[in-house]
Amino acid sequence: MNFVISDLLPVLPEVFVLTMACAILIADLMIRQSGRMVTYLLVQLTLLGCSLIIVGTHENGVVYAFHNMFVDDAMSDVLKLLTCLALSMMLVYSRLYLTARGLFTGEFMVLVLFALLGMMVMISANNFLTLYLGLELLSLSLYTIVALQRDSSSAIEAATKYFVLGSLASCLLLYGMSMLYGATGSLELGAVAHAIQTGAADKNLQVFGLVFVVCGLAFKLGVVPFHMWVPDVYQGAPTAITMLIGSAPKLAAFAFAARILVEGLQDLVQHWSGMLIILAVASMALGNFSAIAQTNLKRMFAYSTITHMGFLLLGLLSGSIEGYGASMFYAVVYALMSLGAFGMILLLSRADGFEADTLDDFKGLSRRSPWLAFLMLLLMFSMAGVPPTVGFYAKFSVLSAVVHAGHIWLAVAAVIFSLIGAFYYLRIVKLMYFDAPESHAPITYGQDTALLMSANGLGVLVLGLLPNALMSACAASVQQSLLLH
Repeated sequence: MNFVISDLLPVLPEVFVLTMACAILIADLMIRQSGRMVTYLLVQLTLLGCSLIIVGTHENGVVYAFHNMFVDDAMSDVLKLLTCLALSMMLVYSRLYLTARGLFTGEFMVLVLFALLGMMVMISANNFLTLYLGLELLSLSLYTIVALQRDSSSAIEAATKYFVLGSLASCLLLYGMSMLYGATGSLELGAVAHAIQTGAADKNLQVFGLVFVVCGLAFKLGVVPFHMWVPDVYQGAPTAITMLIGSAPKLAAFAFAARILVEGLQDLVQHWSGMLIILAVASMALGNFSAIAQTNLKRMFAYSTITHMGFLLLGLLSGSIEGYGASMFYAVVYALMSLGAFGMILLLSRADGFEADTLDDFKGLSRRSPWLAFLMLLLMFSMAGVPPTVGFYAKFSVLSAVVHAGHIWLAVAAVIFSLIGAFYYLRIVKLMYFDAPESHAPITYGQDTALLMSANGLGVLVLGLLPNALMSACAASVQQSLLLH
């Protein structure tokens, strides 16, 4: 394989992130613990610089690099920009929380950048090898981040479960990819799709490979019945790290699923759409009913995540460009809502080690801080899909795609499960506005966190009132990218 200098332009954002991660890792050795703010600012500047490079190197159409192993298109650029934004928000929200718990370290910052690099490779991968490389880079970074709090038995337990089950998922995925390689004779997604379309692939082997790939994807998305790690990891990890796991990686997971299922295995849609229907219905059912029984907010949001990933699958299984665009829109909206919800938990947590992660901690919040209660109300309404918040339009767009695909019964089931799920979101609103507070401790937070939380909460309302711009951007990027391959 010969190196071509023109291959560097599409991967310039990834090269920049890798270079800065290595530079920050070395620079951090010379920074005292009291000067960690410098490392934090360098990471934020890296995210800003990466975003500027993505915008500056954007080209209309699809650009391949490294012998079609890497692709730069509209969908990858949009998702990478949103991933950088999500990680930047996560760092702002979690700065004070991490500092109070001794986790505001250079190792954490560098691991976040390596996780970003893994997500970016996943988003732009056009080959089974690069897809797997990006996935493992992200996964290994997240396993390590969860285990950073070495004196916490719950964090170590969560990291162990995450590592063991994540390794099993990786094995399933890799085995499925090897079967597809054996069936088609290629690792490149376009060549795999061509072999299946022309009938050159071994039919039995490709179906077996598809089953293993879908199982591996289901593990990574955290959908039923491969959801066992989600509640334990969400609850056991420190809240800031739970926020990281529950936000930006969902954007990369959507891209990962879209690249494999839509670009590589589109002609097997009659096989994988049936599997996704089972996964989606089971996830919406178990996720909603299990969330109702939870008293720990992080565990409740974990089951909520399972439900939302079920909704995300509804867009993919529709088998249409409209559905893929709706699924991408749903992933973006979910990441925004997840950042806000976990950001509120971080905001109410205290420097003395108190974690505001139970339902009782939100009792009477409207009396302690009417503005924060209002923002949390908007976020919960959006997660429940109540108009005019953006969560309603995310669910509506996915359900419209499902109806157009002819699965009317599936859309009806999704609506019923959404109504059931509204209970545990509205329960939080009831606790904030109608119950007496259990604590009268002052809520302290930085100005940057307050401004970002306000923008986050109001954002779900503004995007709900004016959803067309974001919906159109998602639909257009998917259409330009997935149709041209």
